[in-house]
Amino acid sequence: MNLLFVFLQSAGGGDYSFLIMMVAIFAIMYFFMIRPQNKKQKEIANFRKSLEVGQEVITAGGIYGKIKEIEDNVVVVEIASGVKIKIDRNSIFANAASNQQAK
Repeated sequence: MNLLFVFLQSAGGGDYSFLIMMVAIFAIMYFFMIRPQNKKQKEIANFRKSLEVGQEVITAGGIYGKIKEIEDNVVVVEIASGVKIKIDRNSIFANAASNQQAK
């Protein structure tokens, strides 16, 4: 009982400034780091679901190409005339240059 009394006195007797500060830090991290990352991941997932034949894309390795065929998880991309490669759908990103020209 005495140990509990000493602990409560050293804690400031109801001073919740530390707890409030920790909640504020978590809120700041959520709104400036976690939330934007989740939003970006959703945008990429929506882009990958809406892939179309003829669309210009960039692979995760930095190869530019145009989509020729779309299967379940595999996309056939033409990177030069007559040169086609199969790529996993999760390693395809939007071509920013072609998106800006279309707008």
